[in-house]
Amino acid sequence: MAQKQKLIRFDWAMKRLLRKKVNFDILEGFLSELIGEDLYILQLLESETNQIDLLDKQNRVDLLAENQKKELILIEVQNEKEHDYLQRLLYGTSKIISEHLEKGMKYAQVKKVYSVSIVYFDLGQGDDYIYLGRTDFIGKHKGDYLQLNKNQKKMYGEDTKVYQVFPEYFLIKVNNFNDIAKDSLDEWIYFFKNEDIKNEFKAKGIQKARQEFDIMKMPNEEQKAYDRYMESLSYQASIHESTYVLGYLFGKEESEKEFKNQVSELQNQAEVLQIQKDLLKQKMEAEKAEKEALKQQAQTEKEALKQQAQTEKEALKQQAQAEKEALEQKMEAEKEALKQQVKAEKTEAIKNLISLGIDNEQICAILKVDLVAVLEIRKDFFL
Repeated sequence: MAQKQKLIRFDWAMKRLLRKKVNFDILEGFLSELIGEDLYILQLLESETNQIDLLDKQNRVDLLAENQKKELILIEVQNEKEHDYLQRLLYGTSKIISEHLEKGMKYAQVKKVYSVSIVYFDLGQGDDYIYLGRTDFIGKHKGDYLQLNKNQKKMYGEDTKVYQVFPEYFLIKVNNFNDIAKDSLDEWIYFFKNEDIKNEFKAKGIQKARQEFDIMKMPNEEQKAYDRYMESLSYQASIHESTYVLGYLFGKEESEKEFKNQVSELQNQAEVLQIQKDLLKQKMEAEKAEKEALKQQAQTEKEALKQQAQTEKEALKQQAQAEKEALEQKMEAEKEALKQQVKAEKTEAIKNLISLGIDNEQICAILKVDLVAVLEIRKDFFL
């Protein structure tokens, strides 16, 4: 049985091989299959994270290309989870557009941008493995799609749609692919996931990739560099997972302990309030008995004493009402103080979790708090 051919990962190829003009046809093949039309790369442009050193950040590799239509294509491989990844995609395309619009240029000269993301983590919630993001304007009342007028079609092209003016985003969730290649684009995604290209694959550029990405054809030093790169990816993934698990367990233990302390304190305060309530009840019952005795005494005395007893009764009633209102105010104040204390303790708990590196969603889940409150505390925490 023949030994399986070992191929390098696509992100390593982006770092070392695909930047060479002789290998542009490999990249052109993948992009043509993805976008659905033949593309030819004129040149590669400098992008924010074109990194080669082994000490460089391993989490992300990207490459910026310009095709024959002067359109810009940002290709990115992301290995580890980023919760704000979608916002970073928006920032990336916006930055590219602004950097390639010189002063004095017309807005009609804004370059078309494609953003292609090959991700190896569970991005968002969805079962598909290829997602396309476009910008359309849909009528709020009639539900119709906004179209270009005649003059705009002369500027952009007769068949141009509104969404084609804006950046388009391709998200490839590699881990969602089921390893069954139903078309030529699937053949590329099969390679991204398995680092293997079958003999029968016919996608554009893929068989040349099979030849060029053969590890055994690489110089010895290059093979060693690739091995170190893969070890680094494994280490990064292990550190990320270990940090997440340990942080979660530690945060869970601390939050449960804090919660038990809060419950115990609330129970103690409730017991104190109950004692105060019982004392008040006893006092009111004693006053009631005293008033009854005065009433019986008044019946046996002269009419003047009866009037005097009635006056004293009214005074005692007003006194009892005043004491009751004062006690209610005191209880309300103690309740508000307790509420503020619990809020302060929860704020302190959030700060402690922030200092431990726990992210916002986990803090919300652990402490059952609102995300806005966590963001506000985090903002103040780092001021």
